[in-house]
Amino acid sequence: MSSNIKVSRICQNCNIEFVARTTVTKYCGPVCAKRAYKTRQRKKKVKSSYEETLKLKLQPYEVLAVKDFLTVREASSLLNISTRTTYRLIKEEILEAVNLSNRLIRIKRTSIDKLLTSI
Repeated sequence: MSSNIKVSRICQNCNIEFVARTTVTKYCGPVCAKRAYKTRQRKKKVKSSYEETLKLKLQPYEVLAVKDFLTVREASSLLNISTRTTYRLIKEEILEAVNLSNRLIRIKRTSIDKLLTSI
């Protein structure tokens, strides 16, 4: 379908005024259309990556909620503090922990709950 319509439009990509031949034209030419397409695809990939990262970040909290004994790193992520701070809390006996060996420190879930309720 051809027509003799000439509509003055503004390109959605470069914001330059142009004359469109149809009422649905959004871009001044194929270069702007391709750039807008690439921008849309990039935003789509970034959004997808963000959602995946968020899903991976929230997954440990669901797993940690059912565990009875936690490692120092798991307890740190659950309390949202650094591992060094967790070690300091264990050393000051604010947080109860069991030392199974040199590198096997386990923290009982009830002691974390007790710490949070005492604050």
